[in-house]
Amino acid sequence: MQNMKQDKRAFNLCVRCGTCRTVCPAFLESGWESANTRGRMMIIKELTSGRLQADGDVLRSLNTCTTCGLCTENCPAGISPPEIIERARRMLAIQGKVTPEQDALSRSIFQSGNTFGTGDDRLAWLQDRSLVRKKADYVYFVGCMNSYRYHETAKNTFSLLSRFGATLLPGEQCCGSPLLRMGFDASELIEENSRQIREIGASTVITGCAGCYTTLKNSYGNQFQVLSVPEFLASHISEIDLKPLDITVTYHDPCHLGRHNRIYEQPRQVIRAICRLVEMKASRNAARCCGGGGGVRAGYKDLSLQMARRRLEDVPDDVDYIVTSCPLCIRNLRDGGGGEKVIDLVDLVGMAME
Repeated sequence: MQNMKQDKRAFNLCVRCGTCRTVCPAFLESGWESANTRGRMMIIKELTSGRLQADGDVLRSLNTCTTCGLCTENCPAGISPPEIIERARRMLAIQGKVTPEQDALSRSIFQSGNTFGTGDDRLAWLQDRSLVRKKADYVYFVGCMNSYRYHETAKNTFSLLSRFGATLLPGEQCCGSPLLRMGFDASELIEENSRQIREIGASTVITGCAGCYTTLKNSYGNQFQVLSVPEFLASHISEIDLKPLDITVTYHDPCHLGRHNRIYEQPRQVIRAICRLVEMKASRNAARCCGGGGGVRAGYKDLSLQMARRRLEDVPDDVDYIVTSCPLCIRNLRDGGGGEKVIDLVDLVGMAME
């Protein structure tokens, strides 16, 4: 792993203090040193030196990181372990050292252009195709989850955004986030989505998925402005006719919207315009991970759902809904025991517009 030498200074800054052990969601479930950030930094250091080979145990250590960023948030040395871990995964993927689950998911995305490996119409949720403008300032990037699993959320989001002139990509592909998180190259998907955005002439891309958001914002070369749906709604809240709802909700901060991109206040602003908000026991930069990111849900489902169940322990009593702004968080928290009580921010807005 000679190319990992660029990270030597970064992982040598790790003083092995163990602060990350207290917050790492994977470690809290497994208890193994190799499943926390400190252990992963030591493993990457040994891989780089050539003293350690990437066997199954090494792959499990590096690939059970959800890249949630709680370690970065709390690291006294100021390093960003998720960035180092993703680069290590990249070097291993280049060498063909991946798990069967990673290989299967990557092949599925490359062949179908989506995370589900389906050839179904990505716009099946859209009844009126005339709403897809050929030219627009705004593009709504739907993402794989809402395109294929959460049709009502996609409908509600586009219904809102189309009022402001937003259109859709006629041939949207996976944004590339799952590939990048696991260490694979996503350049073909990025180029195809970018080409369509350029043809539409859009200056702003809006997305309701935290994974899509961080990828579009950080991996597409600053070709356009990227906004999350909570950011867009918060800035246009006075233009949306909302009625107050006599309900109480809590909000789960998606890792790649919150810690990775510091979007905390905007979703709360929208919620407070509708109903009562009670915070989780751990929120904002201290919010626990849902367990679904970084390829962990695909490769280690049991561990992923353990993390989801622990996150649900933070939910206050007697709330009507658990609101979030990421379909992957919705899926994992629902499967972890939250059920239909877990909803998207846009769906809450839809309830207030009925």
